Amino acid sequence: MLFYSFFKFFGGKDVVMELKNDLSICGTLHSVDWYLNIKLTDISVTDPEKYPHMLSVKNCFILDSVVHFMQLPADEVNTQFLQDAARKEALQQKQRLPLFLFPPFSIGSP
Repeated sequence: MLFYSFFKFFGGKDVVMELKNDLSICGTLHSVDWYLNIKLTDISVTDPEKYPHMLSVKNCFILDSVVHFMQLPADEVNTQFLQDAARKEALQQKQRLPLFLFPPFSIGSP
């Protein structure tokens, strides 16, 4: 939930997506879903000589499993807010842990 909210903040901003197949795409972040799949508009490829077939593509949908890196505008990232939100979420998850973390022991021979 934390990263979903974080990426939703960057809607309408220009980002660079580096994919696992070494393709880098610049574009405007249009939307992000709960699975962190991303839709970009007005895209361009950083290396058009290597990927000429991508020159005609203007919008794309990127699955979360193929993303290697996402470059965000540095002046837009509020690291203090992100750290505080991560601490709060970790504390909430710690409070929700079950009382018994190990399977119950049986009485008798093993």
